[in-house]
Amino acid sequence: MAYAAEIQTDYLELLNPAQRQAASFGQKAAKGTFVAGPLLVIAGAGTGKTMTLAHRVAHLIIQGVSPERILLLTFTRRAAQEMTRRVESIVRQALCGSNGPQVAQGILPWSGTFHSVANRLLRRYANNLGLDPGFSVLDRGDAADLMDVARHELGLSQKSRRFPKKDTCLAIYSRCVNTRKPLLDSLDETYPWCADWEQELRTLFRHYVERKQNSQALDYDDLLLYWCHLVADAELATEIGSWFDHVLVDEYQDTNLLQADILNAIKPEGDGVTVVGDDAQSIYSFRAAEVDNILNFPDQYMPPARIVCLEENYRSTQPILDSANCLIAESERQYKKNLFSRKQGGAKPAYVTVEDGDAEAEYVVEAILANREEGMQLKDQAVLFRGSHHSDRLELELVRRNIPYVKYGGLKFLEAGHVKDLLSILKWAENPKNQIAAFRVLKLLPGMGPSFAARSFEFLAGNSHAFSSLDEFTPPSATRTDWPLFCKLMTSLSSAEPADKSWQSQLGEARRWYQPHLERLYDGLETREADLEQLEQISGRYPTRERFLTELTLDPPSAAGDLAGDPHLDEDYLILSTVHSAKGQEWDSVFVLNFSDGNFPSEFATGKPEMIEEERRLLYVAMTRARQSLQLIAPLRYHVTQQRRDGDRHVYGARSRFMTDNLLATMDSQFRGRNESTSNRLGPRTNKRLDVASRLLEMW
Repeated sequence: MAYAAEIQTDYLELLNPAQRQAASFGQKAAKGTFVAGPLLVIAGAGTGKTMTLAHRVAHLIIQGVSPERILLLTFTRRAAQEMTRRVESIVRQALCGSNGPQVAQGILPWSGTFHSVANRLLRRYANNLGLDPGFSVLDRGDAADLMDVARHELGLSQKSRRFPKKDTCLAIYSRCVNTRKPLLDSLDETYPWCADWEQELRTLFRHYVERKQNSQALDYDDLLLYWCHLVADAELATEIGSWFDHVLVDEYQDTNLLQADILNAIKPEGDGVTVVGDDAQSIYSFRAAEVDNILNFPDQYMPPARIVCLEENYRSTQPILDSANCLIAESERQYKKNLFSRKQGGAKPAYVTVEDGDAEAEYVVEAILANREEGMQLKDQAVLFRGSHHSDRLELELVRRNIPYVKYGGLKFLEAGHVKDLLSILKWAENPKNQIAAFRVLKLLPGMGPSFAARSFEFLAGNSHAFSSLDEFTPPSATRTDWPLFCKLMTSLSSAEPADKSWQSQLGEARRWYQPHLERLYDGLETREADLEQLEQISGRYPTRERFLTELTLDPPSAAGDLAGDPHLDEDYLILSTVHSAKGQEWDSVFVLNFSDGNFPSEFATGKPEMIEEERRLLYVAMTRARQSLQLIAPLRYHVTQQRRDGDRHVYGARSRFMTDNLLATMDSQFRGRNESTSNRLGPRTNKRLDVASRLLEMW
């Protein structure tokens, strides 16, 4: 339904002129509907992108656009939830006076990630696509396992020469799908060492696709691929496009070619299309993100899309922005913008050279502790780096100094074995053809190896996948004690209606069956049981089992195991993160490690101009995370891991090619030597002289 009421407040009053221009773009049409042409919002770092997009969605609703006819696409479920919450608040503030209407919770039914929206659409159009509406969604781990099964079945794991592992095979497959490039091109560009296996990989990928189709299972890439094929049909694309008057996409610089094609197919003229992003923060080409999507967006329409640039930064001090502006201004292809801030104070960013990696770790720790003494919490400080191993020396120093820290990039919740076990039980019950889930569940039983697991699955398939038929299967002797209870569980779980509102009780039923196997298979039971309790609590948010399994697979929560050390025992802890993981975050003080050529830019990017430009954008992202203090630290030499017998072996670090004279002029250049230890400061207390030279001569 559309909201129609007298506006009680100026709901755009918090926006600056550029933000207001973006939020209110469009006009009322003759029939009273609100229409707008294509709009590109270039939102520089820290310029209030989320606030602007939320106000635009709220403005559409307030102007009479039905929330059911708004499609909002984001890259994380959390972002979609945050956007929905903000929109509800803005609409409520604008319309809910004493006599105004009540604004419903969850007013954006089509707000979600690309993958979650794809999942909903594919289930509605399953018959058109030859899919079972109850298809399963494989997470990355399950997809890799299925790829491994295909490798073994084709005998590729027995090759005399090294054949790519399952994760590498899946990465190659995923890159081909998302970049829409032929296999050979993907191999030459990204995996040259696998190029000799082109024919074998092609056979493997075909077999992998066949296995997925037989199991009625889709991986992450399939969700986009099927959606793309769905809207490639003009009739179906027009039908789906007609559902929505406005389509808005967040973080458009991170979209791949499939996502851009989907958007173009459902709204070919750009009517009601708004995309928000920053080309200067496009840093995910390794995930097949295509910066040309945002760079070419305006010119794919006639007339070209309207461009609104947000330049007022609310995060950083002006000296930090001066350096960031100088860095990105040297990029060859970009939307020109000049970030400015009303925070005129603050010191210049520091370019600090140190002797080596040990001196770097020592300097960073001393600076962090000095900030802490001045009242800055540890959690308001972050150390960023190009690769996760770059923080090794620093982590040792932090442990030595008893400084707690969190390092982003650890094991995800759904990758934990016990969580995968419990979810696999429900996944198999949801889709009896899901062979990956079936094998994982069957092998939980004592004595049930791969051979008997395969036989039992084949037996089930021969009986129309009816779980009640498993009673007639003869398991191995070691499994017979547990088999009746297992059969009873699977029959019970599969008999529940898909829309059963009390489905959450099934999770408790599965957990009770799983408990003795958990105790038998794993240690650290207290932490694992807490994870399973969290899973039960999470399940209450979902109306059906299918929604729970699918959405949890598409956007898993984090686990306590992500934390390095034991920061939960402390009130405060330092943040360590790769730059890629830091995007979207901000801290008062930021330290960037190993700022030298070979790291910024990476040595693996130096052969391709487009990769050099992405490395520049990566450094730009790192610099714009800082609110008050920024330090780029460059060791003069790097010790080589393999030591020579006759002494120290090292290489000298070259100054980053990004540190031009213009950029250096915006920074405070420093050199910090290593602090001498107490023993090195000891000296003689007397002026007594020894004539050693004469004594040496007397020896001869």
